[in-house]
Amino acid sequence: MRFGGPKRPPRLVTEAHQSFSFTRRTLALGAMQGGVGLLLAGRMAWLTIAEKDRYTALAESNRARSTMIPPQRGWMIDRVGQPIAINRSDFRVDLIPDLMEDRDAEITLLQHILGLAPDDVQQLRDNLAKAAGFQPVQVIEDLDYERFAAINLRLPDLPGVVPARGFSRLYPAGAAVAHLVGYVGSASVDDYKRDKNPLLITPGFKIGKQGLEKTFDLYMRGVPGAKRAEVTARGRLVRELTTQPESPGKTLQLTIDAGLQDYVAERMGDQSGSGCVIDCSNGDILAMVSMPAYDPNSFSRGITHDEWDMLAGNDHLPLVNKALQGLYPAGSTVKPMNALALLEAGVSPDDHVLCTGTYKVGNSAFHCYKHSGHGSIDMHHAIQQSCDIYFYTMVRRIGTERVAAMAKRLGLGEKFPLPVSSQRFGTVPDPAWKLKRYHKEWTVSDTLNSAIGQGYTLVNPLQIAVMAARIASGRALVPRLVHRKHDQPAEPLGVDPAHLRFIHEAMGAVVGPGGTAGGARIQLPGLDMGGKTGSAQVHHISEADRRAGRTSGTVGAWKLRDHGLFIAFAPVEQPRYAAGFIMEHAGHGTFAAGVARDAFTFLYDKQRALDTLAKMQPGWGGDIATRMTAERAAWQAAQAKAATPDATADEGDVSAQENAATPPPVAAATAVAPPSETPDNAQAPANGATD
Repeated sequence: MRFGGPKRPPRLVTEAHQSFSFTRRTLALGAMQGGVGLLLAGRMAWLTIAEKDRYTALAESNRARSTMIPPQRGWMIDRVGQPIAINRSDFRVDLIPDLMEDRDAEITLLQHILGLAPDDVQQLRDNLAKAAGFQPVQVIEDLDYERFAAINLRLPDLPGVVPARGFSRLYPAGAAVAHLVGYVGSASVDDYKRDKNPLLITPGFKIGKQGLEKTFDLYMRGVPGAKRAEVTARGRLVRELTTQPESPGKTLQLTIDAGLQDYVAERMGDQSGSGCVIDCSNGDILAMVSMPAYDPNSFSRGITHDEWDMLAGNDHLPLVNKALQGLYPAGSTVKPMNALALLEAGVSPDDHVLCTGTYKVGNSAFHCYKHSGHGSIDMHHAIQQSCDIYFYTMVRRIGTERVAAMAKRLGLGEKFPLPVSSQRFGTVPDPAWKLKRYHKEWTVSDTLNSAIGQGYTLVNPLQIAVMAARIASGRALVPRLVHRKHDQPAEPLGVDPAHLRFIHEAMGAVVGPGGTAGGARIQLPGLDMGGKTGSAQVHHISEADRRAGRTSGTVGAWKLRDHGLFIAFAPVEQPRYAAGFIMEHAGHGTFAAGVARDAFTFLYDKQRALDTLAKMQPGWGGDIATRMTAERAAWQAAQAKAATPDATADEGDVSAQENAATPPPVAAATAVAPPSETPDNAQAPANGATD
């Protein structure tokens, strides 16, 4: 039985039909092949024509590799061209990893010849593991000639070792310029990540790390050279090609007098302090010194852990630039400034105040440094003899606002436009400031404390030097560190010239018979110095202390003694130079006055000043370098003794040593304020000052 329709007959495939199908497939496949061929041809044309320069450069880079040659860093010179920071020839040893045959044997031989420490050897191995085959790896720098010669003699046994002659930074004055110029050092990982400059990882290249070296790093850096070498595809060195010489950096000229800078640093002796000397004609900073200090040459070579621990544990804070970052009570150095404010407010210089030694405010007593009192005293003698009671009375009469306004005109509380990374500008207190800062009203005790530069008042040494320069010149001088040949003169302060003359005469009397700095007179005919001493309390003298006779800030523990301050200018008749010095815990301003006197003497009679210094240095243990060497030796001996097996120390001693290794955060002496309203950075209230 049949189901469905009739069965369709099979399709007849003829030879012609097969031929047509084959031809069609052949054409399609040919078209595809032709398209691929065209694409390949187009791509080849693109690579060989349009991308020719790119691939030529890539091929050349595979054949030849460049190694940067560090440029010589620009010099730093003083106002007359004397060197402050220069370069000196030194010897170094590098390694080309790809040329080394027996890495372990060569490193062992280098360790023996150069006397490398185990840590240095491990660092060398780590650097070799990370370096490219053609890239030099530093072994040692600042090498003495004997070891450099020894390496050259053994070169046949040291394939891949490359002894070279380069340049390192040198600071001829050493610690005397440390805080001013800073130092250089190898770039850190963060430095490289920030700039991505291959020069930063070139052996022997260093960048500015602190001070002016850091601020003007790009200016003094220069342009690197390049040395080209032919290498294989694996980076193996074939032969040396061309060398492009480097271009040295630019020279930076400062306003500093290098001789004066070094002299002032030496004249400070073994004291802790800082100060500035300024040219009153244009604001040039001739010297800016902070002592004690570190040796920037040691930091540039690479300071050891022991050296760092010694510096960090020093309570005199050699790592801090006190001239810009130290904050101190101004003490009686503000009295000429306050007198100028009194004159501008209409107070007659002939008005007298009776000084009995004590000034009563309610139940509180504010004392004059002269406990028996000065008797009836006018403005001239109040400055000359530094009478506290006079300024308590008169500043209270005109109000703190007028005094604060004059302080700001003379540079206190001001942040100056200097090429430095940081400066602390202190406090010029007034009622509005206190209300904003502490949300409290101004009191009579605040007025009295600010009248003698205590309480909330905080200044740094540069500011009091500028104050002295502005009083001396009558102009709003702005201090500067970079030398400029042409500059506009500073604007006048807008102060009555007769008032300035009066202040000049009174400050001249301070450094004369009956003055608080009578022993600081310049021993040069026809050259008189005007000045003002100051003693700033850092420890409150209580009534119990007074009854027990403990009223002097010149004795006792070093940290509890008064700071000694002095501002000055010379000559009195036509001031040319001004200065401000603060000596930490010196007890009074006598030492600071002597430093200022001898600094001015150096500017007028260099040999006389040097003779004075030579007589003093033996009492301090020699010059700065000698004292630093002795201090380092003593510290190392103490560390060695503490590390001996038989050395015994209880847990309290160990804790004390650990605490001593941590430097305080700032070099600031702290202000003193009224008992009920002591600011955050205060130690104790003050009821008077001493001079």
